[in-house]
Amino acid sequence: MREQRVGTWLELQDALFAGSWNEQLGRHRPSFVFRGMPHVEHDLSTALNRKGMFVRQEKDLLRAFRKYAHSAAQQQMTSLWDWLALAQHHGLPTRLLDWTFSPHVALHFLTEDTDLADQDGVVWRVDYRETNRLLPKPLKTQLQHEGADVFTAEMLAAVAGDLSAFDRMTKHPFVLFFEPPSLDARIVNQFALFSVMNGTGLRLDEFLEGQKKGVRKLIIPAALKWEVRDKLDQANVTERVLFPGLDGLSRWLRRYYSPRPR
Repeated sequence: MREQRVGTWLELQDALFAGSWNEQLGRHRPSFVFRGMPHVEHDLSTALNRKGMFVRQEKDLLRAFRKYAHSAAQQQMTSLWDWLALAQHHGLPTRLLDWTFSPHVALHFLTEDTDLADQDGVVWRVDYRETNRLLPKPLKTQLQHEGADVFTAEMLAAVAGDLSAFDRMTKHPFVLFFEPPSLDARIVNQFALFSVMNGTGLRLDEFLEGQKKGVRKLIIPAALKWEVRDKLDQANVTERVLFPGLDGLSRWLRRYYSPRPR
């Protein structure tokens, strides 16, 4: 893993987009995913395993969610992975973590919480082609068969119908990234996808720290955060776009018109 501290907006852009040129395609088409966090000391534990809270309740939580979810949702869900994505999207503790294909969406989540503007933040940048090298053979074969680099819920269901089968694939930790179904405009606008590991107690940052290639941890100093936030607002990367509806509009207005702390 490479850790890098950036000092300016331009240096940040260079770091986010470095290596994006795809020689085979002749286009700037990177194989990166991003996760922005407002405090550099925040780790990559999931809501399920943060402080060990729900590690043993994964099946109970998901079973109850499926039982009590609105019937309209049930008509769209065809696999466990669909249900897992829906549950994560609505705040249930799961083993999933939210990521995005967009570096600027990641920067939004780095700077959205103005209460943490005085803290250094972090953006994780992961090359999923590198992490895919450690996948079990059935998952690699599925990617090759589909000509894909990240999974869909349908692709995962074809290889592992439930989480127990997924966890039994190998004893070695691995991570994969999958795109959820387009449940609503929020997922679409955030260019969202999820990471998932083969165990409830595994932490992604601990796994990524051992990777020699394809992982960058970009440290954004507190002094740069307000410039990043203002330029994102100018580029229309805001709550109003990323959380469509009145709730997102209100979140944007509240933050946008709040005074900057001295």
